[in-house]
Amino acid sequence: MPLTSVQKRAIAWLVIAGLVLLALLRLGAVLTPFVVAGVLAYALTPVVDWLDRVGRGFVPRWLSALGVELLLIVVLLGLMLLVVPILSKDIPLMRDQVPLLLDRLTGWLGPLLAQFGVKFSFDTASIKAALLDYLNGNTESMLSSLLSSLKVGGSVAVAVIGNAVLIPVALFYLLMDWDRFVAQAVALVPPHLRQAFDSFRIESNTVLGQYLRGQLLVMLVLAIYYSVGLTLFGLELALPVGIFTGLAVFVPYVGFGLGLTLATLAGLLQFASLKAVLMVAVVYGIGQVIEGFFLTPRLVGERIGLHPLVVIFALLAFGQLFGFVGVLVALPASALLLVAARRLRASYLASRLYLG
Repeated sequence: MPLTSVQKRAIAWLVIAGLVLLALLRLGAVLTPFVVAGVLAYALTPVVDWLDRVGRGFVPRWLSALGVELLLIVVLLGLMLLVVPILSKDIPLMRDQVPLLLDRLTGWLGPLLAQFGVKFSFDTASIKAALLDYLNGNTESMLSSLLSSLKVGGSVAVAVIGNAVLIPVALFYLLMDWDRFVAQAVALVPPHLRQAFDSFRIESNTVLGQYLRGQLLVMLVLAIYYSVGLTLFGLELALPVGIFTGLAVFVPYVGFGLGLTLATLAGLLQFASLKAVLMVAVVYGIGQVIEGFFLTPRLVGERIGLHPLVVIFALLAFGQLFGFVGVLVALPASALLLVAARRLRASYLASRLYLG
């Protein structure tokens, strides 16, 4: 039985999609900086366009693009530098507080486990000696270990440095010529599909714009909440830990986990008691409820229409396929796939109605 034209087109599109997916999997390492630059360019192009309109031709576009990119770099460096005061404060405290914490843990768990015939204790002297060795001395050992690590992971270091150089360069050119690239891509669409494509592009832009605006609001509110909440409990590193946690929630679950770990570590080292665990549990527990039941559903989830199970699956699937970059683009890409699925379903139902 010969295939109809519709079936032939469907098969052709499936083959194209399969080839594109295969190329993405094979060239993942090569495409990573361009994908990151593309996502950033999509988010920052409206800012560059706004500067163009404000400048009214007196400010060249390359200068607007360069200024926006430099501002982004400063913000990202500031986010990374938030971890510096946390580490510089905690590492010296580890020498003194960790043995004390282990003694308290032994005193609490020892009698409890002794009831079941289990002997439990920490060799705090050995642990303290190891901490002093790695945190305060034995520089030669640490240096040789670092050099060995650099030799083993030399290709990783080269890749990181290469991406750090290539991403800003690619981002600059994309910000300069984004509209031209989009126009060239649209020109590749066959005329009889242009109307459907334009409709899909407009809906996708709306969904992604709502996602980005909603996510930025969530990050801002949570950064303020965690900073204030940890400050009320007296944590000295409340401001850097709170701001880092709020901004890191851009990476779902991973950002919250990193913030929780840093807050727990900082609290234990400062208070050396269960007060730290209680403090973190209260602040982060309430924060998770606020984010999960109020902020994200109202500002992000409802706007892109993704079920929480779909969010979890998307994060795992994109992370498995494309690594850390996949985790970053999982939700926006899933939103686009959702728009495409809605349109395919509507087209299918319309064709059944027409045939029926």
